Amino acid sequence: MSFSVGADEYDRFMGRYSVPLSSRFAEFAGVAAGQRGLDIGCGPGALTAELIRRLGADAVCAVDPSEQFVAAVRLRCVGVKVERAAAEHLPFEDELFDAALAQLVVHFMTDPVVGLREMARVTRKGGVVAACVWDHAGGGGPLSLFWKAARELDPDVEDESRLAGARRGHLAELLRLAGVHEIEESVLSVEVEHPSFEEWWEPFMLGVGPAGGYVARLDSGRQALLRDLCKERLPGAPFVVSARAWAARGLA
Repeated sequence: MSFSVGADEYDRFMGRYSVPLSSRFAEFAGVAAGQRGLDIGCGPGALTAELIRRLGADAVCAVDPSEQFVAAVRLRCVGVKVERAAAEHLPFEDELFDAALAQLVVHFMTDPVVGLREMARVTRKGGVVAACVWDHAGGGGPLSLFWKAARELDPDVEDESRLAGARRGHLAELLRLAGVHEIEESVLSVEVEHPSFEEWWEPFMLGVGPAGGYVARLDSGRQALLRDLCKERLPGAPFVVSARAWAARGLA
């Protein structure tokens, strides 16, 4: 899946959760100085920036299929090699990296097994292949309250719970199918404070991802109903959204 929104819009919607997640994910993947790392589906660069902090810009590469995100990362992460490419067709030679990471990307790959297999191909033997996806199926993702309200408004709404990697154990299964071995699993958690309901809600109006796309398809009246349903379910401001992501890592 290629996002058509700009980097700033994505940051306002998901960056507030993906930025704190990136440090936990890089730690779980064992990213450490002296390695060469690849960020798959880098988006506007939350994980890319974390890899730079750990490895240095000259040891980091990143890819994303969205032209807007590639341009943003080139501006934000000077010195990093950034390519426009899908996970299923990585423009790198075999065994080039020590670690290949996909943060919040597997569920948007056209073919997750092929994408993960490509990640393993460009990772040296014994190097790390790692991925994480929000717990959409278990109700633990940062958007779970939104989708619960959306289902009350529209019981037939297609949420993100059936996407690849969004349920317990599925990332490990996909990694095994991709030929990755010695797989380990974990749960990564983040907490984000929101100063007001409007600060939480407004980014849903930007058209980002499946949730933003759903809101954009509603007429103004149903948007207002959905907004009210969400507000009823949230505590008074300021409030904290706790979210968890499934994570899995293995060796190429």
